[in-house]
Amino acid sequence: MAKFTFNMPDVGEGVAEAEVVEWHIKVGDRVEEDQHLVDVMTDKATIDIESPVTGIVTALAGEVGDTIAIGAMLLVIETEGEGEASEQEAEAAAEQIEDEMSDADEAGVAPAPEPVAASAPAETVSESPAPAAAAHKVLASPAVRQRARDLGIDLAQVKPAADGRVRHADLDAFLAYNAGSGFGAAGKTRGDETIKVMGLRKRIAQNMAASKRHIPHFTYVEECDVTDLEILRAQLNAARGDRPKLTLLPLLIKAICKMVPAFPMINARYDDEAGVVTRHGSIHLGMAAQTDSGLMVPVIRNAQGLNLWQLAREIGRLAEAARTGKATSEELSGSTLTITSLGPLGGIATTPVINRPEVAIIGPNRIVERPMFVQDGLGGERIAKRKLMNISISCDHRVVDGHDAASFVQGVKRLIETPALLLVD
Repeated sequence: MAKFTFNMPDVGEGVAEAEVVEWHIKVGDRVEEDQHLVDVMTDKATIDIESPVTGIVTALAGEVGDTIAIGAMLLVIETEGEGEASEQEAEAAAEQIEDEMSDADEAGVAPAPEPVAASAPAETVSESPAPAAAAHKVLASPAVRQRARDLGIDLAQVKPAADGRVRHADLDAFLAYNAGSGFGAAGKTRGDETIKVMGLRKRIAQNMAASKRHIPHFTYVEECDVTDLEILRAQLNAARGDRPKLTLLPLLIKAICKMVPAFPMINARYDDEAGVVTRHGSIHLGMAAQTDSGLMVPVIRNAQGLNLWQLAREIGRLAEAARTGKATSEELSGSTLTITSLGPLGGIATTPVINRPEVAIIGPNRIVERPMFVQDGLGGERIAKRKLMNISISCDHRVVDGHDAASFVQGVKRLIETPALLLVD
């Protein structure tokens, strides 16, 4: 028998380490060449690593949540043959994996954890292939599974979304359909639980902490009348043909892009260490998207050059890529300004946290209907039902002054309250 030490492959340019998200094998398992071994994460990209050889796993490097340096031992596999596997063989196998990992993101340096020793000698392990799963596994996030357990719901009974994954909304639909059957009653008392912060949630925690620690935030909120904008949106959707349906977001992005040239300090990135602010000519708009794994920010490249329909199509494409975990490293990096919206949950006002190293983030809030005084066309006023929405903007006070932020939002307000201006070049 020969021991093959499989080191963490180079998963992307500039990447120094990767975090273990999920092991798909354990010590003592027999693995086949090209079998899925482990999921690792760099900055925001999750990468599947496959086995370069066939054999018995005798050691793993660390547990879920640990970080492993590039080039450090990932696992050891005992293969058929004599002596230790050669260093050249190991390098050749690693290179084969590296060729498939070019989309990983940047990450920092950390030492590799101590390997987990085998619990039994490899000779005692059967070399027969592991049996296939006996039944189809329902796709769902850990949070959805926990909620289903608390409610006593068998996930196999829940109709999943089109992609086959059960989400919270699918559980809500199941509960509504089975109202009166006992589901949806007050849940049982739950005990305390300790959850290790790892993967995307760990990256979010690190980024948010760094943003609040380094950036002196201030937030400005303005109320906007979007009644006429909603009328325009309905008219455009009525004539859209086979083009994607317009939400409010493409119209708001259009207004933002029209105002940015007059306020270049908004579309900028601040390099703390170099003490340099770069004002970008192109608008690479980050779009905060909630997924089962956590918040991700896919980027609409050159948003200023896209029309409403192109924006709608790109928003839909990127949101789907983020939700399904198919967004690439390039699609999740390089934003110069970010917009974040909670949709119908948007609340009255928000104080969004800046996506560092950017210097501003814009947050539209929920649309509400309220009576307002409006001009009646005869020099007087009347009371009418209007659709109102607050727009929040958080800025880096080292780069953006309060007057600039307020003036920028006032400019956006004028455009969305006179929506015909959005269609004028």
